[in-house]
Amino acid sequence: MTQPLISAIICTHNRASYLGAAIASLLSQTYSAYEIIVVDNASTDNTKAVVEAYLPHPQLSYVYESILGLSAARNRGAAIARGSILAYLDDDAEASPHWLAALAEAFAEHAQAAIAGGAVSLIWPAGITPPPWLSPTLSESLGAYSLGDAIQPITDPGQTPRGLNYAVKKSFLESVGGFDLQLGRVGQNLLSNEEMHLTQQALSAGFAVLFVPQAQVAHKVAPERLHRRWFLRRSWWQGISECYREHLSHTLTGQRLQVRGLCLLRGLIKALKSWPDPALRFENLVYAYGQLGYVFSGLRHLTSRPKARACP
Repeated sequence: MTQPLISAIICTHNRASYLGAAIASLLSQTYSAYEIIVVDNASTDNTKAVVEAYLPHPQLSYVYESILGLSAARNRGAAIARGSILAYLDDDAEASPHWLAALAEAFAEHAQAAIAGGAVSLIWPAGITPPPWLSPTLSESLGAYSLGDAIQPITDPGQTPRGLNYAVKKSFLESVGGFDLQLGRVGQNLLSNEEMHLTQQALSAGFAVLFVPQAQVAHKVAPERLHRRWFLRRSWWQGISECYREHLSHTLTGQRLQVRGLCLLRGLIKALKSWPDPALRFENLVYAYGQLGYVFSGLRHLTSRPKARACP
């Protein structure tokens, strides 16, 4: 049986120090029918030189995208991709040798699947161990992800595969107009949920979304992320992202704001109750901070909606 062509896409912005390892991991795949596209998203470092060091390789190509934003970069990669499956790998991640083979097999065996993604482990910086205030739940903010040892369908958008290990059929992505440009990181902001929004669209349209444990990727933990302030900032933006996703799907209501307000209070109460445990205490504070971000964003969206005119 002919192998489908897969386009492995790396979108990168000023991560030249990580990029080489990501490219090398893709060049070592056991799967044969694939191309690699590096989308340079307005980088100002030596990203292009890093890619050129691997050129001319017949499976590798480079493209520059001047519009800053992860979703814009992903859409640019999809636009020039020749593959029927688009497999996105982050610039600070390394794919296992069987990554593409596992994804291809999953799509072949599940014809209704539009999206698939695999397990993510963490690579800690040399000489650094996880801090005592970092709980397993907060480790997921660094990319850690697993739903078990067997392929399984995902029915909850909240469990969607991580964007650093995320594959989608090109035909489906084109049918929904690509990744939403108003979601996803832009420069230093941490807006996210573009993958969750796409997963929600797939499920609503009757497609399947799969967790594929064999499609393994390792994510490098940047030293600057091992500070409490990064997790607080990440949670704040997560709350904003969740609110905006609901705004896009027209499910944002005053009642939803009330629920999130109660979640904020619940998080603060749990933080106080778990004060002797530094990991659990900080986890609850981070959770509460994310709910606060949601509430602030929700108030802004709801108060800016045009009021309906009264009938004459």
